[in-house]
Amino acid sequence: MGALTTFTCQKGAALDNSDRNNQVSWLLSPEAVREQSGFLYNLALKDNLQHFQYHPSILHDVADLVADTTRNNYPDLQIPYHARWRHFIIHDEDRSQPIFEHFTGDPREKARSKVELAITSVLLDAGAGKNWFYRDTSTNLNFSRSEGLALASLNLFASGAFSTNPNKPLQTDNISNFTATQLADAFQVSTSNPLDGLEGRANLLAKLGTTVLKNTNVFGKEKPRLGHLVDYLIKLSVDGQIPAKIILDTILRSLGDIWPGRIKLNGNNLGDCWHHPKAGKSKLVPFHKLSQWLTYSVVEPLSELGLKVTNLDDLTGLAEYRNGGLFVDSGVLSLRDKTEVAQALKPSHPLVVEWRALTICLLDQIAIMVRDRLNKTKEEMPLAAVLEGGTWSAGRLIAKQIRPDGTPPISIVSDGSVF
Repeated sequence: MGALTTFTCQKGAALDNSDRNNQVSWLLSPEAVREQSGFLYNLALKDNLQHFQYHPSILHDVADLVADTTRNNYPDLQIPYHARWRHFIIHDEDRSQPIFEHFTGDPREKARSKVELAITSVLLDAGAGKNWFYRDTSTNLNFSRSEGLALASLNLFASGAFSTNPNKPLQTDNISNFTATQLADAFQVSTSNPLDGLEGRANLLAKLGTTVLKNTNVFGKEKPRLGHLVDYLIKLSVDGQIPAKIILDTILRSLGDIWPGRIKLNGNNLGDCWHHPKAGKSKLVPFHKLSQWLTYSVVEPLSELGLKVTNLDDLTGLAEYRNGGLFVDSGVLSLRDKTEVAQALKPSHPLVVEWRALTICLLDQIAIMVRDRLNKTKEEMPLAAVLEGGTWSAGRLIAKQIRPDGTPPISIVSDGSVF
């Protein structure tokens, strides 16, 4: 995607470094995700968006679908968070559990290792494309999409490919030279089994390794490794508690340099943040989808270690094609011109930015409606549980009903670093 784009927030306005740093801090916050998405949602309420029309009356039917899907997935309504860990469960078996069993005497090292698995697996989870699959040697079954990517990334991690120490294979301190050839071999990629964004995924891991080595304040001055994020977050905690926003901010700032070809402000890579001409004064709409999913995914290892993550609902829903597809496929959102999506669109396209922004705002509304249908409070069913219950599964379900291959209603050009 090329070099980072340098962006001036307000044309004609001279911002000093302090102002720009404040702007960066705000754009790296979940508040900015909601507020900037809200600009486009408010335009949709007035039927003033360029690409989409909003049909709020259908939202009640979608809430019914999500509530029913949640009951089917979790009959006891004991719903975990929407985290990477869910995709490691294959046929009711958690494939990740056995590899960590020997850490029983060292809970912090176990947390470090689990966080490393979560982060590397999430960063390898961009849309695989409709033709790729991963053959599981233990069952001789083929798995595609998120389950296939999860299983492939789990086996890659367990193989010790990310470690410099053969005696400690489950650590991530050796990925700065990771190549697409290594990834293709691990993910069984071939001409007949192509994986979308192969080069982008490998580059993302290699950049992750370089970033870990550079940000020694977070990842350790001696023998830096990705798992030392756990130790850093413990230092930031107070009385055994840490707000979810602090975890997200740490991830965004410490890993920001990995994102390719993105908007750069005052020397800071803004990551999953895109321009839209109608998004307030800054014209920027952040989503931080992968970073927020990373945050949701590191909550469980931290919790197992005894660290309580608070204010989880400060984070937003995830603006990706399953949640977003739910609203398009159900008719809550309709395209003004369907020919615009005849070809795959770049993530920077205004139509994609509108779609994702509307998804953020609609997920907040759906959460309220689903809790009401299931007689749950916000504390009993946070947004991360609504996503898991939930909107992601309902999005996949309705996609398969409409298109046999289950592809999303709008195709995005994948470089392996957005969805």
